[in-house]
Amino acid sequence: MKLFVAGMAHETNTFSPLPTSKRAFEELLVRPKTGQGLDRLGDAFGYKDFIRLGEQSQMQVTKSLFCAAQPSAPTLQRDYEELRDEILDDLKAAMPVDMVLLMLHGAQMAQGYDDCEGDIIAKARAIVGPKVPIGVELDLHANVTKAMIENSTVLMVCKEYPHIDFDKRAEQLFDLCLRAQRGEVKPVMYKFDVPMLGAFPTTREPLRSFVGETTAMEGKDGILSVSLVHGFAWSDFPEMGASVVIVADGDMAKAKALAETLGRRFFNMREEIESPLISLDQALDQALAEPKGPVVMADRSDNAGGGAPGDSTYFLEAMLKRGVKNAALSMIWDPMAVQSCFDAGVGATLDLRIGGKTGKFSGQPLDVTAKVTALAENPRQFMFGAVSPLGRSAAIHVDGIDIVLNSIRQQTFSPEAFSELGIDPAKRHILVVKSTQHFHGCFAPIAAKIIYVGAPGTLSTNYLQFPYKRMPRPMAPLDKVSL
Repeated sequence: MKLFVAGMAHETNTFSPLPTSKRAFEELLVRPKTGQGLDRLGDAFGYKDFIRLGEQSQMQVTKSLFCAAQPSAPTLQRDYEELRDEILDDLKAAMPVDMVLLMLHGAQMAQGYDDCEGDIIAKARAIVGPKVPIGVELDLHANVTKAMIENSTVLMVCKEYPHIDFDKRAEQLFDLCLRAQRGEVKPVMYKFDVPMLGAFPTTREPLRSFVGETTAMEGKDGILSVSLVHGFAWSDFPEMGASVVIVADGDMAKAKALAETLGRRFFNMREEIESPLISLDQALDQALAEPKGPVVMADRSDNAGGGAPGDSTYFLEAMLKRGVKNAALSMIWDPMAVQSCFDAGVGATLDLRIGGKTGKFSGQPLDVTAKVTALAENPRQFMFGAVSPLGRSAAIHVDGIDIVLNSIRQQTFSPEAFSELGIDPAKRHILVVKSTQHFHGCFAPIAAKIIYVGAPGTLSTNYLQFPYKRMPRPMAPLDKVSL
């Protein structure tokens, strides 16, 4: 049996000031046929699991391209088409195949393409024909489209936020597609649109129990898979939004009925499951009132993992104005400031302008007197067990606050983002992390308290600040919606 595996992942933020070219995908670019990037295969989400599962099943596995880029603006058309066509050309060369597994994101856009995943899946379907199973694994922050559903055999999203279950979903997807290939099941899919925007951590109730309840439905009464799709609120196009996708064994009516029931429940709990956000000043009041630390404050609005630059200064400016001490912040993306710190050297004190460089939601650059406390050529943190490099980085101390400056734009995942630069996070009263939710798994064990903060920024959940032009309306919370 022949298995074809490939993938591409980009979470596209229509409002991001950062352009996306082919170079952006080189941070995680794997070409097994040439050996390129094989040492980074561990970072490739479900893609590596597809290969492992195929090889364990004694399949002939054709490994095509996998690439991923940090969230940012839509990809340049020529660059997207070049990467896509490499996958499709590999698929043509591998024909005939018995099964196709794709690791995609679900919210990727490019110039001229609202729905990159739908485009890739449709073109793959045209190559393999109607009978070959095509399985697709997506991030739960997908905007699932008609083209994705119509051209895949089984489509499912990860269930957890933070996304700690890509491997489990890969195993589930592999199993269902293999059973479909053998004729043991006949998957049919139905998507129910849930018109809401939001960021919904699965670590909190009542969503924690709802995820558990829907997971328990799988494998019973003809239900093969249940996907609660959260959507990605910053991709402005007509098919954006949350949804519920049900895969049933040959019974479309059952899939439709369950999708509608769960979709309405998902919608009705939207206000309860949204992260409780408070203003920056209120958050600092709470943090300073806590007798013990560390108090972890999530700067959700400047999360590079959703397309924000990672260089906003609102948090740091507020802490400096209030004279906050024994605090640390990770990370401000500022390669220019990092270079100045390297030029000055460890122990040096220098006047430094940091952050506020990228766009209107980055705030103003801050002019500070900083002491360079540490330098590192390539420190790392951990992302769901995989290594995530920070690039050339520096730690500086400014008026009682330790700040990590880095040169590879990304969100904060783990305490190593501090400790690799000589900052002990457990000894700080306040820790600021530029992340929405993926920090939770690694920071919760050391946190006395976690506060989600609604500061200004490119990823703000104050959706009224964004000039949406193409989103479907009505859409909660912008509009009154009855479902």
